[in-house]
Amino acid sequence: MRKSLVHSLVFMCLLIPLAVADWNILNQKTKRGLKISLKNYCEAWRMNVELHNIRGFEVVPEECTEYIGKYMKGTQYSVDSQRTTEECLVYVSTSCNLIKDGKDAWIFDIDDTLLSTVPYYKDNLYGGKKLNLTSLEEWMSKSKAKALDDSLKLFNALKSRGIQIILISSRREHLRSATIDNLVNVGYYGWTSLIMRAPANELVSVQKYKSDVRKQLVNNGYRIWGILGDQYSSIQGPPSSIRTFKLPNPMYYVA
Repeated sequence: MRKSLVHSLVFMCLLIPLAVADWNILNQKTKRGLKISLKNYCEAWRMNVELHNIRGFEVVPEECTEYIGKYMKGTQYSVDSQRTTEECLVYVSTSCNLIKDGKDAWIFDIDDTLLSTVPYYKDNLYGGKKLNLTSLEEWMSKSKAKALDDSLKLFNALKSRGIQIILISSRREHLRSATIDNLVNVGYYGWTSLIMRAPANELVSVQKYKSDVRKQLVNNGYRIWGILGDQYSSIQGPPSSIRTFKLPNPMYYVA
């Protein structure tokens, strides 16, 4: 009996790795029997990141890094971003009763909202490698990030309407000079305030940090008409603005 049980266990142990090895996204089908391509799978993964159904991921799935890279470099990312900023302008033009007393405000995130980190992530498999904060901050310190053109147009359009531009970044305070140089070099200037993470704020989540900053802005009398960011942690939490807008970013997740 014991011998038979041992043989059964050994047989099962051999079958498990074979079953795992047999799993391949290219062999998968939907419940309706439709074959799933790698592009289908990765597009669904990206879409569910944007819908906030997939959260807390540390790396892009290995099989999707090439797809995410093509998306970030391609036309669709540009079109998606353009549509987002255009909707911001439609909202401001049709739904915002600006008082123009110096307290009408709009909040922007910085990384992958105003400045692109795509060149950095290109060298890190578009999110396929786990984030190395020291390496990322070293890249940021060089002040070479390019502007996101549609965001720059929105920035200037809002500024021309007398809206106060508030920049709330999860970058740490020691990067302030490099960040200002980078913003100005690519055409951003005339913001009202640039708020960065002080050492005391590094122990809390980005969402709580940004929420606390917004509370202080409201206490100071600002009316926050809108927020534009690429992470849900930039646009969620109290107090919220009247409208929030999210730019696409499937390369990383910030809680």
